[in-house]
Amino acid sequence: MSRLSEVDRHRAFGLLQAGLPISGVSLRMNLNRTTIFRFRQRLHETDTVSGRPRFGRPRCSTQRQYRNLVRNRMNNRFLSASASSHHKRERNNQCINANTVRRRLSTSGLRARHRYIGPILTQRLRHQRTLWAQEHAAWDRIQWRSVVFSDESRFCIDHADGHVHVWRRSGERYQANCVREHDRWG
Repeated sequence: MSRLSEVDRHRAFGLLQAGLPISGVSLRMNLNRTTIFRFRQRLHETDTVSGRPRFGRPRCSTQRQYRNLVRNRMNNRFLSASASSHHKRERNNQCINANTVRRRLSTSGLRARHRYIGPILTQRLRHQRTLWAQEHAAWDRIQWRSVVFSDESRFCIDHADGHVHVWRRSGERYQANCVREHDRWG
């Protein structure tokens, strides 16, 4: 049964007391018939409209704060979950565990994935690459044999090689705000 709010429980109680059938109450309140049926059954067993006590620790943040967390993550995708929990702690004076942040982002469809590191592409460079690809799209094997592909060595000079993740949804790998642009030659 979906959890009814205090207002919904009192409203359903009033409608049932007025003599409406379960299907009429469910239609009027836009709820499932089974929800109203179980509510009425529990009402007869306990003689009270209040809900059952819930076990476990109550949530430390509201749905609005979780939506705000997701919106902030969409603006800064490279921020880690632990850094985000520390930021929340400083801003709201609230303790939010990093695992809670990961779960909330996961339920909104965001996953921590390895970032794509690509070259810095301006509009001019993108246009030139597109033109080059269009010019060479019809080449056959004989023409490609005259091209030499050389091996490149990678030397890391100006940044750490640590794993930095980006929070993104499926299919967003090459979006501009999910790519860390890097000039390989300085």
